[in-house]
Amino acid sequence: MNIKEIQNLIKFISKSGVDEVTIEKDDFKITIKSSGEFNKSNVKNEIPVSLSSPDSKEDQIDDTFVETTKQETSELKEEEKYTVIKSPIIGTFYRRSSPDTPPFVELNSQVKKGEILCVIEAMKLFNEIECEMDCKIIKILVDDQTPIEFDQPLFLVDPS
Repeated sequence: MNIKEIQNLIKFISKSGVDEVTIEKDDFKITIKSSGEFNKSNVKNEIPVSLSSPDSKEDQIDDTFVETTKQETSELKEEEKYTVIKSPIIGTFYRRSSPDTPPFVELNSQVKKGEILCVIEAMKLFNEIECEMDCKIIKILVDDQTPIEFDQPLFLVDPS
């Protein structure tokens, strides 16, 4: 990447509203952050970079970056219409009541209000977490048998 490419990338990021972008390619890595003040402690000198490359493809890098940014933006807009179900307690997340039973819910399953979504073990007590609305499971955000924190997102659901 040459200096002009880096300058164009910085301008694009400042106009797009993206907070941070990291690009890695072979022995080259650049991270650009647009929010916050510039601070010398934020600067990392990870890998020496040669700014002129005989085989650089400016258009290819710019197109890839634009496509990636568009995809991330559309994913964020898509997730805004969904509801996040968060953990009411600290404990260990379980998708099933025992190892030989099927999970309470699967991806894309329809769940009715009052149905059990998961079990959270806290201090040797198994707490059943019930769904508070009729919804469809869009994404399961936690792996089975994983320690979780209070208010940690567990499921992404579509209430419609």
